[in-house]
Amino acid sequence: MSGLIKSSIARKVVMALSGLFLVIFLVLHVTINLASVFSPDFFNEASHFMGYNPLVQYIMQPILIVGVIVHFVMGFYLERQNKLARGVNYVQYKGSANAPWVSRNMIYSGLVILAFLFLHFYDFWIHEMTYKYIEVNPEDPTRYYAETVEKFEPFWRTIIYVISFVLLSLHLWHGFSSSFQSMGVNNKYTPGIKSFTKIFAVVVPLAFVFIALYHHLNPITH
Repeated sequence: MSGLIKSSIARKVVMALSGLFLVIFLVLHVTINLASVFSPDFFNEASHFMGYNPLVQYIMQPILIVGVIVHFVMGFYLERQNKLARGVNYVQYKGSANAPWVSRNMIYSGLVILAFLFLHFYDFWIHEMTYKYIEVNPEDPTRYYAETVEKFEPFWRTIIYVISFVLLSLHLWHGFSSSFQSMGVNNKYTPGIKSFTKIFAVVVPLAFVFIALYHHLNPITH
């Protein structure tokens, strides 16, 4: 039994660490994307750097992909284990009386976010790989802004992005703060950490929503 408990704790710690790693990526991602609203030239420069820098392409990018896979696989596994546990102790389990709605539905918000990531990879990552390695086009440091704005021209794609960011907010609302709890962080800084994670869970997804709506409403005139 002790081994099972330790194994479960270890998986939760891995889940928490991979989630915190993805939070760092979100900060970098939203910072660069906000530049597309306030400084297209800087956005082009930053995007070109991220797209052609060997450290980013051959080290950070593979680590990011592994982090996404680990986080979602571990999330699905832990959800399955929780369901099995609830099946055994269904008399004691009372749904919302035991946990808030966001906590009980992390798997569903996670699934939608995963589907969104596939769309996002298709829109940008696959396009980038095709541009550089399949079609072998020359470097064009000024192309990124126009390509980004073009993606948000269709109303349906913008709505999908907005809905996904709202669900990301709900996912972060519970997941970001609980990651610290999973790692055993419980001290005088805990209330401040919780407040910070709640603010982060609202501000960062809202910034992504703003970016998507801004580019949809301000298309490039040809």
